[in-house]
Amino acid sequence: MPPRLIEPVAPIDGRQSETALFVARGTRRLLRAKGFSSITEMTLHSGRRADIVAVSGDGTIHIIEVKSSIADFRTDTKWRDYRLHCDRLFFAIPPEVPIEIMPEDAGLIVADAYGAEIVRDASEHRLAAATRRVVLMRFAHTAAHRLHTLSDPQIAAMQPFS
Repeated sequence: MPPRLIEPVAPIDGRQSETALFVARGTRRLLRAKGFSSITEMTLHSGRRADIVAVSGDGTIHIIEVKSSIADFRTDTKWRDYRLHCDRLFFAIPPEVPIEIMPEDAGLIVADAYGAEIVRDASEHRLAAATRRVVLMRFAHTAAHRLHTLSDPQIAAMQPFS
């Protein structure tokens, strides 16, 4: 087997497939190029965990649900709840997943480990100010805790944070 050019960095919980990690990586590159900051695996106020949450400089919030295969898409129904926590909802899929099976009422991104392209833009449904504040605060806390854990790995064992 030839050596890999890119090694996926698996989250601590190890729930994501290699394909999902690569799709998330390429999608996050696209988001960054469009002026968004993003984090993966963020727990929402509802208790659900979004694959990617992205925030722009003006506070616009996108949630991107990564689907690595047809089976992954067909077994998941929780994604509809994500609309309550974002201004726009997207799916991100690898090139081998058929575009036709993805819901037309959400945006669509096709991605690999190196980049991504928006195939269909998502309709906008602006959040209420109070909900936006809750999501933005959770985003900030999650990002800050993860950054702290990088510089002080023992803190994660002492004070868990999702």
